[in-house]
Amino acid sequence: MNTEHLKRDLALVRAQSPLVHNITNYVAMNFSANALLAIGASPVMAHAVEEMDDMVSIASALVINIGTLDAEWVRGMLRAGRAAHRLGKPIVLDPVGAGATPYRTQTAWEIIRECQPTIIRGNASEIMALVNSDIKSKGVDSSQSSDDAVEAARQLAQSTGAVVVISGATDYITDGTRTETVTYGSPLMTRVTAMGCTASSMVGAFAGINPDPFEASLHAMMVMGICGERAVAKNDSPGSLMINFLDELYEF
Repeated sequence: MNTEHLKRDLALVRAQSPLVHNITNYVAMNFSANALLAIGASPVMAHAVEEMDDMVSIASALVINIGTLDAEWVRGMLRAGRAAHRLGKPIVLDPVGAGATPYRTQTAWEIIRECQPTIIRGNASEIMALVNSDIKSKGVDSSQSSDDAVEAARQLAQSTGAVVVISGATDYITDGTRTETVTYGSPLMTRVTAMGCTASSMVGAFAGINPDPFEASLHAMMVMGICGERAVAKNDSPGSLMINFLDELYEF
């Protein structure tokens, strides 16, 4: 990884404050918004179908997270995704819980087909379930190691044209040809809800200022991992991690 490019992108996020339109779940809204603010981006959490076209038109990136699904939200996701695709705006899809129920997997694929996301970020089980319907996830948690999902991620990238990001003990970023890894972070991050969803929002922020989705994804995951590791070094408990993580993003 080119550290100078990471510094450049971080400076651009803070200088441009990209508006990241998140259609995300109730669990993640607050934490993801605070993380985006801490890094210097501008979050908006909007899901009403009636404002999708207008909101997407002013956003730098769209993040679609299917964590708390219902039919009306799916309508909004599809409308926003189609608008973002028409306008050439980067789209990040977080297929939360794909593989847990057929509805989640089907919804993720409907968004992929209709909206053509630029980046797909999920845990190992979610990425594998999008490639192999026999893979089942443990609710919204991964039952697989990120190492086991690399080949599935490459296949998904090749079939969709999206950059695919796997979160785990080792994060993998692939466009189907190139693959990079991020080994920063801490197991304690899995004890804080919405950390993965926040990673998707962070990817959206970097994609909003860097037209290369592969490099943007790599830089976002580097920031997540490094800040998580530094936060745990301050205090090795989940509650403190939440606060320290936001502070580390701000001070990065």
